[in-house]
Amino acid sequence: MGRTVLPFSRVLEQEAQEWRKFRRGLRREDQEFLDRLFEEARLHVQAGVYASRPWPFETILISILLEHEKALVELRSKLKILEEQSGKPSLISPPLRGGDEGEGG
Repeated sequence: MGRTVLPFSRVLEQEAQEWRKFRRGLRREDQEFLDRLFEEARLHVQAGVYASRPWPFETILISILLEHEKALVELRSKLKILEEQSGKPSLISPPLRGGDEGEGG
């Protein structure tokens, strides 16, 4: 019997193709940013296979958000180091930790 489910890498490529018209409507530099977003999603193809969600675009978006969160944490860390070296007060708030919300009410 043949496969009933497309490989997630193929699903991801199809999704990128479905956004072609939208991409063409963007300015050149924004087209490059959109391409980067899909590249970030490709970093998590294996997780997409495991997720096997009915709407694959959810998995694509979570993959992109995951990469953005990693970048934000890295930038916050670098900014904190620079602020400590300069002796200036912090411009960023500490990252949220799980379980801190709603406690002590």
